[in-house]
Amino acid sequence: MFRVWKGSLVLALVSCLLVTTVTFAQYADSSTVQVTTNATLGQILTDGNGMTLYVFAKDAPGVSNCTGGCLAAWPALTVPAGTTPTAGSGAAGTLGTITRSDNGELQVTYDNKPLYRFGSDTAAGEASGEGVAGV
Repeated sequence: MFRVWKGSLVLALVSCLLVTTVTFAQYADSSTVQVTTNATLGQILTDGNGMTLYVFAKDAPGVSNCTGGCLAAWPALTVPAGTTPTAGSGAAGTLGTITRSDNGELQVTYDNKPLYRFGSDTAAGEASGEGVAGV
């Protein structure tokens, strides 16, 4: 199950049959991760374009367990090799990266939790992936 990264994580179990990917432009904001206020969820993490970031309950600290169909529906937040992720205003946690075992990309972590976008979120601040199960 995926959930929006926020102070008090909300857990809900919903079936997910959606395997959609959306192409996101590279960061419009100079920060990799920032804090945004969502009308329903309160303060949440977003990428530099304002797209909601999620964590996967099945991930271990510093390890992504989302591959294949899961990764198609939940694109990892990645940065190019040699790039250090940067925190925007309000992002007080520790940013880092892990090297994904499936494709070698650098996935951004927040407090050692790998971060993802949801393929069905199409607008900044949208959080339709809250509580949705991984594929």
